[in-house]
Amino acid sequence: MNPLVLRYRRWKRQLRDLAGYLHLDPNANRVVRRTDFTDCPKPVLLLYGFFSTRRVFEVLEHRLRRDGYCVWSIHLGGALDRFNTYGIDVLARKVREKVERMYSRFPGMGPLTIIGHSKGGLIGSYYVKRLGGDQRVRSLVTLGTPHRGSRLAYLGCATLGWFSRSMWQLTPVSPFLKQLRMGAFPRDVRLVSLYSREDGVTRWPSAVVDVQEQPNVFNVEVPGVDHGELLTKRAVYEVIRRELALGYGEPAPAPVLRSLSLPASAS
Repeated sequence: MNPLVLRYRRWKRQLRDLAGYLHLDPNANRVVRRTDFTDCPKPVLLLYGFFSTRRVFEVLEHRLRRDGYCVWSIHLGGALDRFNTYGIDVLARKVREKVERMYSRFPGMGPLTIIGHSKGGLIGSYYVKRLGGDQRVRSLVTLGTPHRGSRLAYLGCATLGWFSRSMWQLTPVSPFLKQLRMGAFPRDVRLVSLYSREDGVTRWPSAVVDVQEQPNVFNVEVPGVDHGELLTKRAVYEVIRRELALGYGEPAPAPVLRSLSLPASAS
């Protein structure tokens, strides 16, 4: 097939996936808090991605609560006080502040697990790796997170980069991401990156992390799902539930699938 046709189809799929992921509802960050933090042995913090809102977690939050996790999220603000457009490092500091406030109010809370979708995974990674979050966090699960940057961010730079510094941070040549990848991930925190080769927003292998000489770092492929479906597909949730169980030292239904090494194109 003509390479130009293939490229057109790829970009069309990427834009379709991106359009399906964006949430423009001005009230989408108003959520009802249902968690009893006075009895919270397994807290799970959810961090959403760029130009999204807390509403994207409705399905995932319901499933986690049903399975005994106490779930919460943070309003990350941004353009028009929503849409998560601030810098990754700025938001990671906000997460640290909110987490410390929660543990101060509810000292009986158990060790924290963070689930971050897309840019939310980078916010969680920066918090754990650069801001002392490893003292609170037991595991970090990222869903379609561009650990190595996303080429789609170049489009964002051309259209939204004038007011969103995080667009520049998300590019494959970003000095910010290069610095974030330097050094080993804290050994006491389990990092699991879930990715799909069908993800049209975070294209493979952007979500693959380096597992070499890091026994606490894993890549798990979840085939056949797009960027938004990482939050809603039951097959993906089964993987998330398994990873949370392993992070809390509970029996897991299946062994973890590890990548042996990074693909050559990701190095």
